[in-house]
Amino acid sequence: MVHAWRVDGTSHVGAPRLTPAGSLGVTWLGHSSVVIELDGVVLVTDPVLRNRVLLLRRAAAAPDLPAHVDAVLISHVHYDHLDRPSLRLFRPGVAIVVPRGARTWLPRGRFDPVVEIGEGGRTSVGSVVVQAVPAVHPVRRRRRDIPALGYVLHGSQHVYFAGDTDLFDGMRDLGEGLDGALLPISGWGRHVPAGHLTPERAAVALEMLRPRWAIPVHWGTYAGPGGRHVLLDPGRAAREFAALAAERTPGVDILVPEPGAEVRIAPREPVPPS
Repeated sequence: MVHAWRVDGTSHVGAPRLTPAGSLGVTWLGHSSVVIELDGVVLVTDPVLRNRVLLLRRAAAAPDLPAHVDAVLISHVHYDHLDRPSLRLFRPGVAIVVPRGARTWLPRGRFDPVVEIGEGGRTSVGSVVVQAVPAVHPVRRRRRDIPALGYVLHGSQHVYFAGDTDLFDGMRDLGEGLDGALLPISGWGRHVPAGHLTPERAAVALEMLRPRWAIPVHWGTYAGPGGRHVLLDPGRAAREFAALAAERTPGVDILVPEPGAEVRIAPREPVPPS
């Protein structure tokens, strides 16, 4: 058994790993589902963990969730980002942050608190501040328009989770002081439609953001109609993105973990006084 420290400072047993204050662990679960352990706070983004979601088929079984989660972050209400059956895997009482108007699609009684937030809004999960930032991604579910969001996490490191988005001018502003970026780079079909990033456009986004490191997400996990190539060569988009990023932003570390493998990232080294 591994002992870890919860946000409130009390110990608990059964957590899969220890992330002390000042460190960062990132585990990609596939698609846009990522476990982020920042300064002892455990966050999960857009958990979609089923083998099939509507017409989408998962390339490989999803890794397990950690035993303890402090909060879930939902970027938007499309079915491959807000999946009610996957949300029911979390223990009751976990906090959840969603775009304003998205509460309707959550399983009742599962999450507490439910924080609805708009662009520029902030909320705290333990010592980590979650800031909602813009995303260019039209969203309609049950004839209702619900905005999409990205999130920047502020702790000992500053991490941008883009959700689903296209390029937008404000990305440059997000890059100030940014340590890491979780960027979508592909999709699940033959074509990547507007409102998403291709490997090429994700490399442009990386040039705008200029973080220390980046992890590509939203690739190689689900295949839909016309997406057989995803199952045959799931890593193609990640290879393309890594090659393009090496050309455009050679100073940024591109990390491409296997699903379920944790990446440990040291904090930024302090600048010595002049």
